[in-house]
Amino acid sequence: MTSHDNRPAQRRRTRLRAVLATAAVTALGAAALAALPGTATAAGGLTVQYRTSASGASADQSEPWFKVRNTATTALPLSEVKVRYYFKADSPGAVYRFACSWAAKGCAHITGTFGTLAHPTDTADRYLEIGFTSGAGSLAPGTDTGDMQLRFHQSTWQPVRQSDDYSFGASQTAYGDWTKVTATRAGSLVWGTAPAGNNPTDPPTTPPPTTPPPGGSGTLWDDFSYTTHTDPKISANGWSVRANSGGPGVPGATWDPSNVTFSTSNGNTVMTLETSTAGTPASTEHTEVLTKAAKFKNGTYAARVKFSDAPRSGPDGDRVVQTFFTINDLKAPMADDYAEYDFEYLPNGGWGEPANILYTTSWETYNPDPWQAVNQHTESRQSYAGWHDLVVTIDGTSIKYYVDGRLFGTHDAAYLPERPMSINFNQWLIDLDGQTSTTPRAYEQQVDYVLHVKDQVLTPAQVDAKIAAYRSAGTAFEDTVPTA
Repeated sequence: MTSHDNRPAQRRRTRLRAVLATAAVTALGAAALAALPGTATAAGGLTVQYRTSASGASADQSEPWFKVRNTATTALPLSEVKVRYYFKADSPGAVYRFACSWAAKGCAHITGTFGTLAHPTDTADRYLEIGFTSGAGSLAPGTDTGDMQLRFHQSTWQPVRQSDDYSFGASQTAYGDWTKVTATRAGSLVWGTAPAGNNPTDPPTTPPPTTPPPGGSGTLWDDFSYTTHTDPKISANGWSVRANSGGPGVPGATWDPSNVTFSTSNGNTVMTLETSTAGTPASTEHTEVLTKAAKFKNGTYAARVKFSDAPRSGPDGDRVVQTFFTINDLKAPMADDYAEYDFEYLPNGGWGEPANILYTTSWETYNPDPWQAVNQHTESRQSYAGWHDLVVTIDGTSIKYYVDGRLFGTHDAAYLPERPMSINFNQWLIDLDGQTSTTPRAYEQQVDYVLHVKDQVLTPAQVDAKIAAYRSAGTAFEDTVPTA
């Protein structure tokens, strides 16, 4: 979200060019599956146990709970595992939302996405696919994940009919092996039986390359190994901690540099952005850190960011926005050389959304008054509390957004940048209507690192390899990106 304007709530709902505003890929989009013969068993090295805590023929929400157990003799990296639960949609246009209530591995390390089967049956035309981030770690031989207490519901909160769902077991009120869900490891089916003709393939079946491609003309890497917001290395390394007034967010709020702090987590220094309020504009403090130079354009951008659903202290409910984005300045209303590419997490909703939502948005231009917007966005309505690996790549054909190694959205060439941009992190409140209490409260967003590789499109695996190489070498900072 730009730091140069204060945008009204309808920014997400107004589209000047409707044909350009349709997201090409969404995290909740349908995916066609090719059929492969055969049924997997425990010989594949893992089993999946299932139980339900909502056993009625219909329910407000389905509650499939799982445990994944490693039956092999070597460690099982959970990031290689995908579990699919198959069900029949309650109507052709039904939209479903996923949530994790509790998990021994931590809900932040569990993902849930929906897809549509290529060969619908009487008991299944959709699936919920459960995956794991790298933070879930590995299972030692003979161990399991522990409880994964999951649920999904219709976006309208109409009842979910479970009695005709392929993977549902009304009598399964205690954990037991369940072959009506499937599990793949690195794309290969290793457990369960899918509905006829719908065995999952999850291409590619071979790991993506981890060696960066040749070329490129500069890299920015920062591990945020600073001491305080006054550390002279912050400015020397090209960063600015914002202190000037203005939008976005609550009019009259301040941007307080002292709310940027640094601490150690799991052996790495992390940057914390705190936003606080006591329910009045004068008491509201927003936070932003950005590069002083606007010299970043095509290539790969990556950051590891910790979003939060609840305040660190005080009552919850404020419409807070937690971000990682790139941007340049709007030289005139509807100027066609404006550019902005956002990850924006709203834990308490806002802009017309009632609950948590993650947006990725690519901007062509806008007019602040009267409000007009030309952008394309992708969204996912679920909790993203916890650490996440965020990647956006920009080349001559498209903009691609990734969350935890999975493609989240692809946006069209019409939104490619014409001019270089800065790199920004900020946290701010849309307004004070979400929580009207005058009790002080504070929200936190954390950042582990940022990476930009100029003119190279890296896969998430290549990003991981590059970061591992910097950390292995003990390199805390590097900037070889030429000034634009």
